[in-house]
Amino acid sequence: MKWYGVMPAMTTSFDQRLGVDHTFMTRHARWLLANGCTGIVVLGSLGEAATLTCAEKESVLRNAVAAANEAPVVAAISALSTDEAVSLARRAEQAGCSALMVLPPYVYHGDWREMKTHIAAVFAASPLSCMLYNNPVAYGTDFVPEQIAELAIEHENFAAVKESSTDVRRVTAIRALTGDRLKVFVGVDDAIVEGVAAGAVGWVAGLVNAFPAESVALFNAAVEGRDNEAFELYRWFLPLLRMDTLPKFVQLIKQVQQQTGTGNSRVRPPRLELAGAELEEVRKEVKRALSARSVVHSTAFTE
Repeated sequence: MKWYGVMPAMTTSFDQRLGVDHTFMTRHARWLLANGCTGIVVLGSLGEAATLTCAEKESVLRNAVAAANEAPVVAAISALSTDEAVSLARRAEQAGCSALMVLPPYVYHGDWREMKTHIAAVFAASPLSCMLYNNPVAYGTDFVPEQIAELAIEHENFAAVKESSTDVRRVTAIRALTGDRLKVFVGVDDAIVEGVAAGAVGWVAGLVNAFPAESVALFNAAVEGRDNEAFELYRWFLPLLRMDTLPKFVQLIKQVQQQTGTGNSRVRPPRLELAGAELEEVRKEVKRALSARSVVHSTAFTE
């Protein structure tokens, strides 16, 4: 597993009955990869994994592996219990996934001893390369750099961190303690340029679902030190990228997909599609972005 580049946290597409639309997801995954993404992440927060049954999760994994055609597929592992997370990790390996992105358990926000035991159990469930997903804002559990370094010493297959604390200083803090042992990915869209400058080597991205080539171009410009190009693209992209950090980020990003013809806005309850002033504001922002389009364009998404 090569942990590098832009890896979309793929949305889960639903049909009109809110069933998983595997046919669409196949086309979407292939389009993202064709526009320069280095792999795909499925069943994450943006993928509405908490609303999917175990059977649906497994079918999403198998479909993604088939669609990716040997490109890396990273399975997000999240569950209410450790046993369920371990079971999903093993199913991801059996489905042919390349790696795992491991989350803390839903709902229960335990102490370090409990969270370490949970994460360690998932790491040990499979030999697949593992990324730790640290998102204290959304999940209430914060894996601080010292704890991450401790896990790195004890687990050989722990290879990467998705750092979504929104604090870019965490990138340098992790690197100071672990050196090149772990690959650090930025996990919030509106910190990618700053994160790369601090030493991040990858981006698990959200708005990439609608703008893959633009996301890849921004990442590459930042990595290669083309500052003027990165700044101009970032300035155009930032109003959209900031949607990734808001409570309704799933609805927001799916609405962007709806307006750009790269998906639909359907979500599973308890989420509801945007309405009223919220919807109009997103429509306005997407219209602005498309009218002031950057010099980089993703290929057309065709049915």
